[in-house]
Amino acid sequence: MTRDTWYATKLNMFDLDRWQEIYHVLRKNKLRTFLTAFGVFWGIFMLVIMMGSGDGLKNGVSQNFGDMATNSVFIWAQQTSVPYKGFTRGRRFEYENADVRALVEAIPEIKYLAPRTNVGGYNGASNVIRGLKSGSFQIFGDYPVFDSIDPVNLLQGRFINDLDIKEKRKVVVIGLRVKELLFAKNENPINQYIQINGVYFNVVGLFKSKRTGEAAGGDNQRIHMPFTTCQKTFNMGDAIGFFNITSKDGIPVAIVEEKAIKILKKRHSIAPSDDAAIGHFNLEVEYNKMNGLFLGIRILVWIVGIGTLLAGVIGVSNIMLVVVKERTREIGIQRALGATPWIIISQIITEAVVLTTFSGYFGLTAGVGLLELIDYLLGKTGANTDMFLHPGIDFNVAVTALTILVVAGAVAGMIPARKAVSVKPIDALRYE
Repeated sequence: MTRDTWYATKLNMFDLDRWQEIYHVLRKNKLRTFLTAFGVFWGIFMLVIMMGSGDGLKNGVSQNFGDMATNSVFIWAQQTSVPYKGFTRGRRFEYENADVRALVEAIPEIKYLAPRTNVGGYNGASNVIRGLKSGSFQIFGDYPVFDSIDPVNLLQGRFINDLDIKEKRKVVVIGLRVKELLFAKNENPINQYIQINGVYFNVVGLFKSKRTGEAAGGDNQRIHMPFTTCQKTFNMGDAIGFFNITSKDGIPVAIVEEKAIKILKKRHSIAPSDDAAIGHFNLEVEYNKMNGLFLGIRILVWIVGIGTLLAGVIGVSNIMLVVVKERTREIGIQRALGATPWIIISQIITEAVVLTTFSGYFGLTAGVGLLELIDYLLGKTGANTDMFLHPGIDFNVAVTALTILVVAGAVAGMIPARKAVSVKPIDALRYE
């Protein structure tokens, strides 16, 4: 092989001899290569496991929201804590149907407003009978729009519609657990009748919660009926238990919350300074807090993971320095044969990149495999997943991590490569 031919061969990245040389160098000291590769393997493996676990924790917490509109606020009546306009402190009051129109007309930022009432009061349950079977369940009077705020999976039939509201129909939509307790296993509940507090209602729908765990258990024991039917049948007059309100897209629900509370205080003669009279819960605030927490966790995982990766890459750089020192005479011969500094540099960098890429790939594969195994075992064993669900890592994140590793491998090879070409050929040939 002439010097020009050898030179051209070294410039060819797809030349078999080049890769055989890399293989020979890495195989020459197996233990050293293994320990170096293991540092990189462990770094990306731990990064994948930590990120997958963080996503699993986020999924577990997020499942409690189901498909519920997170830009929602819930408003209910409590006792006054400040005397006002002749009313004493400690007065109880109720919202009424007229409040609905007042809120909708005065707050253009409202997207959905669903007044709601509960037979038996807050967290109250009612006795429900069908034949010889009975159970105690929460009964809610709702508008059709409620299913847009807190959607459910309809298994059979339909949800409450506008005609039910208008005609005050005695129809109900029952949860899956209600069906299991009141009906036979394979019995179709649609168009069957159940008795609630002595009044018969026709079942028009069967639903299952979109949540999982304990939250789903509570949802599946609910019964929904038309809001107007609930008020009329159970002698509630025009009283409303509480409001579910969502804001229009792009508008913080806090704006709607503030305006609604101000209007309701004025309509029910409550002191503007009385913050205890109206109970409210801003789901958007809590949801943003949760997202902020998990964003912080993700940033921390990246910092720790990249730090671990860098430790492995520094190990690669140190080992390549040792390799360069061992090959000083060989490098001198290559320089004497006409190898340019770029050929030597590319050779060293390629070896470092190959080592980091292969070890990183196996670390990535092992991490993803372990997460998949954990997810499979959680589903197979029926473990409680209220706080941990479907651990995994996004494909784009995995590719990003591997890309960072490849770049870091190239950087790791740059230092020993520059050291290799800094030695004069004549001095390298004399090196023992």
